[in-house]
Amino acid sequence: MVVKVYGPVYASATRRVLACLIEKGIEFEIKPINIISGEQHSPDYLKLQPFGVVPVIQDGDLTLFESRAILRYYAEKYASQGADLLGKNLEERAVVEQWIEVEGHNYYPPTYTLLMQILYNPKLGLALDHKALEEAEEKLGKVLDIYEGRLSKSKYLAGDFYSLADLSHLSLTNYLVNNAGKDYMIKNRKHVNAWWEDISNRLAWKKVLELGTDGSATEIGLSLFSATAQAVGFLLRKWRASRCYMRKSCLEALSV
Repeated sequence: MVVKVYGPVYASATRRVLACLIEKGIEFEIKPINIISGEQHSPDYLKLQPFGVVPVIQDGDLTLFESRAILRYYAEKYASQGADLLGKNLEERAVVEQWIEVEGHNYYPPTYTLLMQILYNPKLGLALDHKALEEAEEKLGKVLDIYEGRLSKSKYLAGDFYSLADLSHLSLTNYLVNNAGKDYMIKNRKHVNAWWEDISNRLAWKKVLELGTDGSATEIGLSLFSATAQAVGFLLRKWRASRCYMRKSCLEALSV
């Protein structure tokens, strides 16, 4: 059965799910959600995802949202198919889960703040919050120092096998390295850089990136952050809400 994936192909959370599906060799169909027009807040979409966030998958009778939950579901359901993304025993699985949690709670927040400040604010003509930017880079640097220590002892975060713990880092790190001018945060750490070079060159991830420039995408070459800016501008005009509130609303639509 073909899995339906609802979400823009350039959104980091959608890409996270697509990377997992490709690693597992699962057939899928992308159902683009136009965040520029506010489709994530439409009644039909809210029936699938009541919080108005992308992505959502439909697999037969199952409807599931929250990208990391989707990763876990498919890695478990197709454990014997494609890449083993969970480990071979309970102990390995526990370490995988541990580093997925680290990504969500320690790596993701400062990385996301950096990317929003650097790539998103200028699109709306908003001033950089230099304090927030400095604090986020400092926090991320400390996290990456811990990663450096971990990766000096094992090839991947959960051990010597590629897993969801590594895959979950691909989307935002790609923007950090290739779009935000913060590649030195990765490259200046020997073991983190070797890890990034390894995971970012996996065939599944390269196929995900190709989807973002496919003519079937919402817009050829559209990046996550330019799309976010356009979506926010639309919603600001439509609902006449405060800039701060609507910015938060649109960012949340892309941040799961």
